[in-house]
Amino acid sequence: MSTPGTNADRSEVGKFDSLSNRFWDARGEFRPLHLLNPVRARFVCERAPIAGARVLDVGCGGGLLCEALTRAGAAVTGIDLAPGMIEVARLHAAEQGLDITYELVAAEDLLARHAGGFDVVTCMEMLEHVPDPQQMLVTLAGLVRPGGSMFISTLNRNLKSFLLAIVAAEYVLNLIPRGTHEYERLIRPSQLERWGRGAGLSLREIAGLQFNPLTSSCRLSRDPSVNYLAHLERATTG
Repeated sequence: MSTPGTNADRSEVGKFDSLSNRFWDARGEFRPLHLLNPVRARFVCERAPIAGARVLDVGCGGGLLCEALTRAGAAVTGIDLAPGMIEVARLHAAEQGLDITYELVAAEDLLARHAGGFDVVTCMEMLEHVPDPQQMLVTLAGLVRPGGSMFISTLNRNLKSFLLAIVAAEYVLNLIPRGTHEYERLIRPSQLERWGRGAGLSLREIAGLQFNPLTSSCRLSRDPSVNYLAHLERATTG
């Protein structure tokens, strides 16, 4: 069920909110995110000027990427619709002595206040959880200044991703909670590129994000068939 006035699924928000108190347990349900985060942060920092940049992380969860980008010198705002996640993010940032702005707000509502207000917008592992990912991309594009960058991470939709990211990760290896992903909601890179063009974004790069559960390691690759990262750029005006 979608949340009235927002591009969000109430059941999806509730699913993650119920796990918020365990977000910073690097050996718990969010362990894969803890292992993926350094690679995601490095991908962003190597492709956009981050020091001094105004950065927005949409669907920030408990603040993993927000904290990494703050340490890299950005002025970071993180938003999420899960109250527990925002509370956990605020508490952890305070414990670390990090100045991060966290808001319990929908991206659509933030757009009404801060259109074009950010140099960089990130949205990691969220696009496949919203009712209308194409419209969400339009909203995210509106939050980026002309010439600014957007970074998306999501899951491809094909047989390989179904077997590895859902069957293996959720039901065989128990890396993430069962039911985390729904195959029909996964997004092919060609879809993301098409939606981006419609929102005034150009796709600059796509890279695979490979996670090895046996070695607990993660790296970028040229194979985006399962997890992938995308760098998009908003067109400049005039």
